[in-house]
Amino acid sequence: MRTALVYHEDMKAARLLWDDPECEIECPERLTTALGRLQQRGLEQRCLRLTAREASETELGLVHSPEYVALLRGTQALSTEELQALSGRFDAVYFHPSTFHGARLAAGAGLQLVDAVLTGAVHNGLALVRPPGHHSQRAAANGFCMFNNVAIAAKHAQQEHGLHRILIVDWDIHHGQGIQYIFEDDPSVLYFSWHRYEHGRFWPYLPESDADAVGQGRGRGFTVNLPWNQGHPRSLGCGGAGPTARPGRAQRRCLWLQVGMGNADYVAAFLHVLLPLALEFDPELVLVSAGFDSAIGDPEGQMQATPECFAHLTQLLQVLAGGRVCAMLEGGYHLESLSESVCMTVRALLGDPAPPLSGPMVPCYSALESIQSVRAAHAPHWLSLQQQDSAPVLSPSTCSPEGRPSPLLPGGPELKAAAAQATVALRALLDQLHLRPTPPVRTAVALTPLDTALVLPPNVLHQEGSSPKEETQAWARLHEALATEEAVTALGKILYLLDGILDGQVSSGLAATLAPAATAILDVALRHGLSRGAQRLLCVAVGQLDRPSDLADDGRTLWLSVRGKEAAALSMFHVSMPLPGTTGGFLNFVLALVLPLAYGFQPDLVLLALGPAHGLRESQAALLAALLRVPAGGRVLALLVEESAPQLAGVLAQVLHGEAPPSLGPFCVASPGDKQALMHLRRQLESRWKMLQVAAPA
Repeated sequence: MRTALVYHEDMKAARLLWDDPECEIECPERLTTALGRLQQRGLEQRCLRLTAREASETELGLVHSPEYVALLRGTQALSTEELQALSGRFDAVYFHPSTFHGARLAAGAGLQLVDAVLTGAVHNGLALVRPPGHHSQRAAANGFCMFNNVAIAAKHAQQEHGLHRILIVDWDIHHGQGIQYIFEDDPSVLYFSWHRYEHGRFWPYLPESDADAVGQGRGRGFTVNLPWNQGHPRSLGCGGAGPTARPGRAQRRCLWLQVGMGNADYVAAFLHVLLPLALEFDPELVLVSAGFDSAIGDPEGQMQATPECFAHLTQLLQVLAGGRVCAMLEGGYHLESLSESVCMTVRALLGDPAPPLSGPMVPCYSALESIQSVRAAHAPHWLSLQQQDSAPVLSPSTCSPEGRPSPLLPGGPELKAAAAQATVALRALLDQLHLRPTPPVRTAVALTPLDTALVLPPNVLHQEGSSPKEETQAWARLHEALATEEAVTALGKILYLLDGILDGQVSSGLAATLAPAATAILDVALRHGLSRGAQRLLCVAVGQLDRPSDLADDGRTLWLSVRGKEAAALSMFHVSMPLPGTTGGFLNFVLALVLPLAYGFQPDLVLLALGPAHGLRESQAALLAALLRVPAGGRVLALLVEESAPQLAGVLAQVLHGEAPPSLGPFCVASPGDKQALMHLRRQLESRWKMLQVAAPA
């Protein structure tokens, strides 16, 4: 089994023993509902189930002081009144007689997961735990968190497994200041957190949560804070909190009339901030502080990102560290949204295709301001940001609050009505997601000329079928290059494979094509896909492959040609770009052009054609295919000229099947020519394709 699920029943025991509106949302039902949904979807049964163990006090001491560990150990013998009094010494915390045991299990679950992944027992996994951990500090509980589960796991990976580069991705809606404090001077840990900030007026109200907090000493540049500033409390809102007031955690559960960040904002943050830095950093392990209070419907975050977005984020992370991704539950307080988001994350870890994202892929102005600020703050520290086009520098959190909507007060009728609307919208969305079943075959190949030396993953289907002879011959008559029997045979296999993808029987496919007929076969595949009902077809043609001259610019096809020496946007749906010559240039090309176009276009199907003289190394082709698989919902048909090495076919089959691509190797900055070509294209295309934007419009 490729994915571990770590859990223990005893983590359900702790619950609030007194009346406290601030803490009541952190309840045992968070785990039982999520686990029940995993079982209902048949996902738990596909995972390697591990029973969590307690972390030892020595392991807790990797992060926490002995005095703090002793304090929590002592809570086991306290009365309810004593527990309540002790809880009042901390911010948004409650203790229970089982807290110490449950918190040790939560930390131990993370350790078990890291050990299982780094020893090769599994590829990845999720620790389904409570209490959460990312707010906890060396000697203080904070924000429902007792021990810092992810930080302890990272220290353990460093000391017991000898890792030198660990990426921590914190997509919880609150800033994980505990993780930041622990690693802010450590260049071996890259910490990325996005969080609702509201210009410092959202819990935990810290200036060090802003974009200009980049780390300390040798760790400068390795703390990456992306603050979301969509709403803005005014003096009459949030329980009467004024500009300098610091309301409690319960008081600031306000719903803004202007909605929070959505799918496009989250994906843009990954493409334009996290992934450039992470691929340059080249981590050996990815740890995820997986808080789902950043999902739609949650009373804490008030965001609009839908559950399937977390499948996309997870799959984008799986191109890193050889796919070694360990996710650990943090927040998430809307039980339906939490459980569905957990399921989407586990589906992605298992390698299932990500469902299409809902809604327009247009980042909001506020998100672009935040992205612009964090890129400006980190450009001095990262070559991957220096090589991209520059944008005006914004001071952190300087945009004016004037004109921002007033919040709705907690407990008011408007808030209750809005929460009910969010629940109805979420259920309707989930009903739509369930209508798209996972194809029974994840990957199929038609590679007869290459079979002798080909090594494929288990469960990849070797396709033997071909489309009906009469249909194939009718398509072949469109091109003189398809007149030979050999070309017709190759075309028949490709059309049969394409039909399987379009019919929902196969997720992705890989087929060999003949070099002399490569352009003709690609043309027929494209036309056949459109005739079979594909609404939006993205074609990425690498090498000597020509776009059909009569292909309509009607918005149903987006053609990206990677060849030659000139960059040109011949139309908003026909883009040509030379293949960059360095790893940095290639990453810039993929993250700043190809993926934003793909997410903006939202294709039903991707044709990735590697034609004659395509020039891609195995690692480059694998990364391109792996990343294109995400926005396409797994529906990728890769066409490969039969002269290509069998090793290339093998690595493409692996990534289409959900395996991680190999590393690109040392980061080399883009050449001035490649940088200029990309800047030229982006400026031509940004007006139509908003996912290309990295700065708020002036």
